[in-house]
Amino acid sequence: MDSVYYPEKAAWREGEPGTARQPDSDRKDPVPITEFHRDLVVAADRTACWAVLTDVPRLVSWISIVGDANELAYLERYTAVLIDRMGPFKMRADLDISVDHVKENEHIHVRASGEDRGVGSRLAVDAVLSLEDSGLGTLISTSGTYEVVGKVATLGAGVIQKKATKIIDEFFENTADALGPA
Repeated sequence: MDSVYYPEKAAWREGEPGTARQPDSDRKDPVPITEFHRDLVVAADRTACWAVLTDVPRLVSWISIVGDANELAYLERYTAVLIDRMGPFKMRADLDISVDHVKENEHIHVRASGEDRGVGSRLAVDAVLSLEDSGLGTLISTSGTYEVVGKVATLGAGVIQKKATKIIDEFFENTADALGPA
């Protein structure tokens, strides 16, 4: 992949990306939440990046385990379906995706959650995507957290982290392809 990463921006405030931390103590079900952060510089300007990166059905098509994206309200609410096999479990979770903060051509805050009642597992993602001008084009930064609980979580953090890394890699590889490497 011909993308440029900025490792100095890759450390999370509370630790290295991909490390688990315990959630706030007021939660009833203390399970690990994993943080992520990744940067990519592309040749396209912020306006072009924004147009591509806010096309949710297109983004969903980039992720191999997610499909059936439906726009309920532009830049507000979407649905999609996650279908994947993890170990002995075959997951199918209907995802509710909400956008709760948007500043056009600068950043967007997205939350997605879903549950597979058959497997008894649920997942949640909370992410921010930011765009900044770069001398080479546009710096795309994503950061956030993800959490998987229930039977699938019994496979262990390593298996889940590997799957999450694959999803993030797919997103960034497709982003670089669509917006041109810097």
